Amino acid sequence: MRPKPSAEKPQGLCLDKAYDNQGTRELVSDYGFVAHIRSRGEETKDKLRVPGWRARRWVVEACHSWLNRNRGILIRWSKKEENHLALLMFASGLIAFKKAHDAALQAAEAAALEAA
Repeated sequence: MRPKPSAEKPQGLCLDKAYDNQGTRELVSDYGFVAHIRSRGEETKDKLRVPGWRARRWVVEACHSWLNRNRGILIRWSKKEENHLALLMFASGLIAFKKAHDAALQAAEAAALEAA
């Protein structure tokens, strides 16, 4: 369970560069959140300064990327929304299965290395 936000530990809200404007910052603070917004150009500076630096992707961006690998979702062929929703659910389940399978393989490899 998530702890309740307090004055000592306020609730943060992570947003991307599209929300880097004064209106959004004011709205976020009006609702009692602490905004974590990367400024425009900040990632470019980090990329130039740190060799091998990679940008962090938001969870939503990564999920959209994984879902867009399925052509039936990227280009909506189904006319009925029930069929499209079923395809989204199937693809999401397939992604979750692959991630869990990969994690299990990595854990098994780590255990085998420890035993050796």
